[in-house]
Amino acid sequence: MGVNEVLGGKVGVITGDDVLKLFTYAREKKFAIPAINVTSSSTVVAALEAARDSKSPIILQTSQGGAAYFAGKGVSNTDQYASIQGAIAGAHYIRSIAPAYGIPVVLHTDHCAKKLLPWLDGMLDADEAYFKQHGEPLWSSHMIDLSEEPKDENIATTAKYLKRVAPMKQWLEMEIGITGGEEDGVNNEDVDNASLYTQPEDIYEVYSALVAISPYFSIAAAFGNVHGVYKPGNVKLHPELLGKHQAYTKEKIGAKEDKPLFLVFHGGSGSSKEEFAAGISHGVIKVNLDTDLQWAYLTGIRDYVLNKKEYIMSQVGNPDGDDKPNKKYFDPRVWVREGEKTMTTRVKEALVDFNTAGQL
Repeated sequence: MGVNEVLGGKVGVITGDDVLKLFTYAREKKFAIPAINVTSSSTVVAALEAARDSKSPIILQTSQGGAAYFAGKGVSNTDQYASIQGAIAGAHYIRSIAPAYGIPVVLHTDHCAKKLLPWLDGMLDADEAYFKQHGEPLWSSHMIDLSEEPKDENIATTAKYLKRVAPMKQWLEMEIGITGGEEDGVNNEDVDNASLYTQPEDIYEVYSALVAISPYFSIAAAFGNVHGVYKPGNVKLHPELLGKHQAYTKEKIGAKEDKPLFLVFHGGSGSSKEEFAAGISHGVIKVNLDTDLQWAYLTGIRDYVLNKKEYIMSQVGNPDGDDKPNKKYFDPRVWVREGEKTMTTRVKEALVDFNTAGQL
């Protein structure tokens, strides 16, 4: 049996019970689905192409800043307007194009801190409108990240949002404990080291509050994770803590299964294959990738520009002749495609590393 059988052959964006089935199967078969931050149609198709070629499911997500970029840098983001409209536009685009790739896609939004809750509210308005028309939300899932707030506030606010999305069977990801480093304008480079490691008691408290509302949730527990890529040795991950979380919650609820929690690995860029494997063995079903893919996308375009420099300095005239046209070199479909290809290659590597390749 593979993912196709589990989902009944469904392709394109999946929601509700299908997301739960996919994550349950991933946890059982010990693979994690990479969550790719996308900022444009180009990055979307690069990720979809990798997943299709690798016979894998994929998660596509937009951050608040990525969503605003999807709308266009010329659109005002007062009251999160650009981020809401860009996220909606990206969601509809992904819903439209994903079936062409013949794979299941989880449509997700990334870190929503307290100050960004109006962004989430706007997207949930769109979800509820879409649900009334289609019987499912526009997005498969959202992430609410109140890890910088007091624990009680984090849990209470997350529970409030889970109650709102529960009637749509929409997945909600939450974070407890802080992911270090800097990403998308959120800087946690100077946080207290203890905040980077969540305790089992905290995880169980989250689980207890949320499971009473809905089964459609996952937890991003901090185990030393850091956004971005840093020199080896500067980041000390302890994925074995995730196993302790699972064991503690299992004992508390008397579960028969060894891994009752759905866990998420944030700050995946720059981590070792061994660290990924350890996390996945403890119930990680989703790994966020952003920084590595930004770099991969750049390298294709960078290398093209450097190699074709003499052909893109003017519209006419190159080493082959002063009257030779250069349109076929400066056409965006040529050099943008080079970035897509190198990003696709990097996503394929992740699909292998996370044991996701071939799971369809």
